[in-house]
Amino acid sequence: MDTISLTILTDLVEKICVIFVLAYLLTRLKYFTEVIDGKLTIKNQLILILIFGGISIYGSYSGVDIFGAVANVRDLGPMVAGLIGGPIVGLGAGLIGGLHRLTMGGFTCIPCSLSTILAGVLAGIIYLANKKHFVGIGGAVLFSVLMESFHMLLALILASPFSQALGVVEDLFIPMILANAAGMFIFALMISNRIKERKTKKERDKLSAQLERRKKELEIAQQIQESFLPHTIPVIKNYDLAASSIPAQEVGGDFYDFIPITDKQTGLTIGDVSGKGIPAALFMAFSRTLLRAKACRNPGVGRMIESVNNFINEDPHSNMFVTLFYSVLDNAQNTLTFVNAGHNPPLLLRKKTRDIIRLSTGGVVLGAMKGLKMNEKTIALQAGDLLVLYTDGITEAINQQEDQFGEGRLIELLKENQELSSGDLKNLIIDQVYDFASGTPQADDITIMVLRRVS
Repeated sequence: MDTISLTILTDLVEKICVIFVLAYLLTRLKYFTEVIDGKLTIKNQLILILIFGGISIYGSYSGVDIFGAVANVRDLGPMVAGLIGGPIVGLGAGLIGGLHRLTMGGFTCIPCSLSTILAGVLAGIIYLANKKHFVGIGGAVLFSVLMESFHMLLALILASPFSQALGVVEDLFIPMILANAAGMFIFALMISNRIKERKTKKERDKLSAQLERRKKELEIAQQIQESFLPHTIPVIKNYDLAASSIPAQEVGGDFYDFIPITDKQTGLTIGDVSGKGIPAALFMAFSRTLLRAKACRNPGVGRMIESVNNFINEDPHSNMFVTLFYSVLDNAQNTLTFVNAGHNPPLLLRKKTRDIIRLSTGGVVLGAMKGLKMNEKTIALQAGDLLVLYTDGITEAINQQEDQFGEGRLIELLKENQELSSGDLKNLIIDQVYDFASGTPQADDITIMVLRRVS
C-alpha cells in the first residue's frame, strides 16, 4: 500500500471511531432492541431510517477528498440498516445518504449515490433471505467487501472521464474496502453481542418465570401436604402427646398421624417414604390416606398393615416404598399393639428401671413385595413411661465433621430429660439435632412423636 492509500485509510479509521460510539449508543436504544427482536413497527422503522440515514450523511462529510472524489464510509449506514431492519429500512437510509451525496456534486456523485441506495436495498434482501435474522459478523463483513467492490465497479462504469475514475478507484479501492469492512465488523460485533444479550435475557427471564412458577407450585404442594398432617394433637386420657414434622425441602416424604379408632383406642403412626421432594410427598399422601382408610375399617394391626402393603403393590411401577411404624394405643388397658415395617425402632424408656426398649417386629418396608406377613406385638405402658417415635432425619443428621447424631445421643437425651413434658422434650430433641448439624444443610426430613403415660 502506497503512502497516499495509507494516509487515506488512517483518516478514515479516525472518522469511523466516532461512528463506533454512535453504534454503541444506537444498540442501547429500545427501538433498536425492538427491531432485532423482530418487532418491526412504522415508528421504529422510521426512527432507524433517520438514524442510519444520518450516519450515512456523516460518512460523506467525514470522508477524505482524493482528486475530486471522496473516500468515505457512507454506505455503512444503509448496509447496517438493511441487515437488521430489512429492505424498507435499508432503502430509506440509502435514499437519505444517496440523495445527500448527490447534492455534494463531483464527477463520481451518480455512482456513489446509486451505490449507497443499492447498499441499503441489497442488505435488506439479505435480511429477508436469512429469514429476517441478522447474518452474523462474517456474513456482514463479506457483504460490505462485496458491496464496496461493486461501488468501485459502478464508479468505473458511470464516472467520466474514465482515466480519472480509474485513478480514483486505484487509490480508493483498498482503503474503502478496509475502512467499510472494519466499520461493518465493529457494527456487526456490537449487534451480535446485543442479540446474544437479548437471547440471554430471554432465557434468564424464561428460567426465572419457570423458577417462580415452580416456587408457587411448591408452596401450593407444601400447603396441601401440611393439610394431610394432623392440625391438632388429640387429647388422650392419662397420656401426654406431641409431634412435629420438618421437611428438608419444601415438601417431604415423612408423615405422622393420629387415627381415632374407638373411644379407647387411637392409632399412632409414623412413616418415611423413600426419596425426597414432590414424588415422595405424593407417595406420602397416598400412603397416609390408604392407612387411614384401612385403619378405620379394621381395628387390627398386623392384618391391616398386610392389606395396606398388598394395595401399594397393586401398582409397583413407582419403585418407591415406605418404612412404617403403626400402633394402636389402648388407654383403657394401657397397652400398645404395634407393627414395625422396616422403620427406625421407636424407643420406650421405662420410668422405673430407665431401661430402653426398641419396638421392632422384624417387618419389611411396605411396597417391597406383595403378600408379606406382618408380626404384631403388644407391650404394656407403665406410669411415667416415655415413648419416642422418629424418622432417620434425626439419628442420621450429620455435622461438619461428618459425624451422625446417632441413636446413642438420642437415648442419652431422653434419659437426661425424661421429666420434661412431651412437647418440651420434642422441641429439645429438634433443637439439639439442629445445633449438632449447625453449618450443614438439612439432609433429610425430621419427624418425631413423643408419648408419655402420665398416670
